[in-house]
Amino acid sequence: MYDGSIVDVEGIEVGHAWDDGGKTGCTVILCREGAVGGVDVRGSAPGTRETDLLNPMNLVEEVHGVVLCGGSAFGLAAADGVMEYLEKHDIGFDTGVAKVPIVPAAVLFDLAYGDPKARPDRLMGYRACEAALNSRVAQGSIGAGAGATVGKLMGMENATKGGIGTASIKLSGGVVVGAIVAVNAFGDVFHVDTGEIIGGARHPETGEFINTSKHIISANESGNFAGQNTTIGVIATNAKLSKGEANKLASMAHDGYALAIRPVHTMFDGDTIFALSTGSVDGDINGIGTAAVFAMAYAINNAIWAANQV
Repeated sequence: MYDGSIVDVEGIEVGHAWDDGGKTGCTVILCREGAVGGVDVRGSAPGTRETDLLNPMNLVEEVHGVVLCGGSAFGLAAADGVMEYLEKHDIGFDTGVAKVPIVPAAVLFDLAYGDPKARPDRLMGYRACEAALNSRVAQGSIGAGAGATVGKLMGMENATKGGIGTASIKLSGGVVVGAIVAVNAFGDVFHVDTGEIIGGARHPETGEFINTSKHIISANESGNFAGQNTTIGVIATNAKLSKGEANKLASMAHDGYALAIRPVHTMFDGDTIFALSTGSVDGDINGIGTAAVFAMAYAINNAIWAANQV
């Protein structure tokens, strides 16, 4: 396992809630003091909330939490519980008449793994907030990763369990970059350092990894797995970033997906990364972005290892 977690970034807390029987859940990343937010959606089957607000041209600078959840589009309801929790604690964008919590969210599709009628809801989102801590983050088949799988080319019965993973990297000058991700990819997951497949589609007869990318290239056929995937994550740093730089950080972090997942950003995936800057120290966006690539890739590897107890 790679070291660190996203809560190594000061001001970040993480909480999970999930349904063991239904195999779905949500993960909440809280920033109670507010964090400059950005987002980059690369997959072609996304399910998201409040992403337009993160455009640098738009008014609100800070977000107060991000929700990663299963349940496909139904799971976006979990963000209502997060808003309820934050409002109860007097956290939000001050409009003069009420404080409105800013809570972007993204979903993955896990309805084919567990009970398709089990979905994250308002209560689950609230419970995830109650469980949020700024200490050790649990990984594996929990939270938004409860029903996650990777490598769907040969069907769900030949896929590998996905899950939640986290990691962090410390730079000079006190800068910290952390990542958390729910890995539910159509493609295979590769070991960042060795290049070997650690999770993905298996041959129905031999049980060996087939290498999805090579199979698709040779067959010129990828099947029909629309809407059944998506990897969603958050990259956070304690460095001071503008809203534009936060969006750039989210963009650069997608290279971490590409390092660890192949193929990635397909028509079957809704791959999304949010970026958060708690803004306490100075840092160079290029160095921070480079660290984000590896932090995200390490978190993806950790998700697979934790979910499969390797």
